[in-house]
Amino acid sequence: MLAKISRTDAARAAAARTQIKFGAPGAMLLLLAAFAYFYFRSVAAREAVERLAREKGEEARTDALTNLRNRRALTSDLASEIAEPSGGRELLLVMFDLDGFKQYNDTFGHPAGDSLLWRLGGRLAAAAAQHSGSAYRTGGDEFCVLARCGPDKAEQLLDDTIAALQDSGEGWHIGCSHGAAWIPSEAATESQALKLADERMYANKASRSSTRRQVTDALLQVITEQNASLDERVERVSGLAGTLALELCQPDHEAQRVRLAARLHDIGKTAIPAAILDKPGPLNEREWEFMRRHPAIGARIVSAAPALANTAELIRSSHERIDGQGYPDGLADQDIPLGARIIFVCDAFEAMTSDRLYRRRIGIDAALEELKRHAGTQFDVTVVEAFCKQITLNHSSNGEPHLNSVTA
Repeated sequence: MLAKISRTDAARAAAARTQIKFGAPGAMLLLLAAFAYFYFRSVAAREAVERLAREKGEEARTDALTNLRNRRALTSDLASEIAEPSGGRELLLVMFDLDGFKQYNDTFGHPAGDSLLWRLGGRLAAAAAQHSGSAYRTGGDEFCVLARCGPDKAEQLLDDTIAALQDSGEGWHIGCSHGAAWIPSEAATESQALKLADERMYANKASRSSTRRQVTDALLQVITEQNASLDERVERVSGLAGTLALELCQPDHEAQRVRLAARLHDIGKTAIPAAILDKPGPLNEREWEFMRRHPAIGARIVSAAPALANTAELIRSSHERIDGQGYPDGLADQDIPLGARIIFVCDAFEAMTSDRLYRRRIGIDAALEELKRHAGTQFDVTVVEAFCKQITLNHSSNGEPHLNSVTA
């Protein structure tokens, strides 16, 4: 206010000086020009403030990463849609939760995860727009679609939006679980609709998890039908690998992935002739050519099942050696995924401490010495050290080794 008064006084003083020089008419024109200048500046400033306020309001309703509308916008839009006359058409609310995104994010890093979310968000927006709907990102890996449509159009909308939220690459697959609610026939308020759709989404996710287990059990049954003892061995390797992954400070979800990959790491052997698998003696070079294919075959088998695709990389690399002399890709050192290095050590230990057709098993101490002797060439040094130092090996009542974690 003081600044405004001082500017006005300055304008009057200037006009007074000008009046002496140019007379009253010139002074009046200058005074009007000064007031016009300050007036238009104040108008421009007010418009700038209002524009910033509008932009702030839009930002508060927009997800910064995907540019989709956010949960606040969804709640507001739901309330507005419910309050307006429907014209006889139902409002469909669909909620989505990505499957496999956490593993993808942990494997490839947050920038890659953000890029994937941006890409999927764009696809979802395009799919929703085809049905005159709106897309939202309501959480980290949670999305939503809101659209007015009839039951005859809902199935196609769901197919298109579910397809939009799928992506895959070598060793990974992203899908989604979903839940839907009709408004007003199933829910009268926005909170009821959100709760119902959320409950159905997590029921769908639980069902997908059950499907993963069923697929795994089916593949393991194939192993059992071919060789019952092979099934027993992979179960032991799985237990050893899961425990060792935790000892190496891997997060629970990664230890679970290692455990599952260890159970399935020999699934490719189902494509190897029984005459080779059951041969009571060393394999010749031609037979080894067949045998070296089984990790790659196993990776292809699990990649065909989206629920198991994230284990493919570990299965393919489960017979690679630190010195690069393994198979099928000849990877070396850190190029071999840690989970695969873990499985390789555990599988070797189990093989040495179990009877085979062509040789008798050796003792636990002797097996540990073999691991140490080949650490740095065949096996990862850190993994072998963790196996030998951080795990206490005991014998169960039937003479089979099992692991107990050592607490500090």
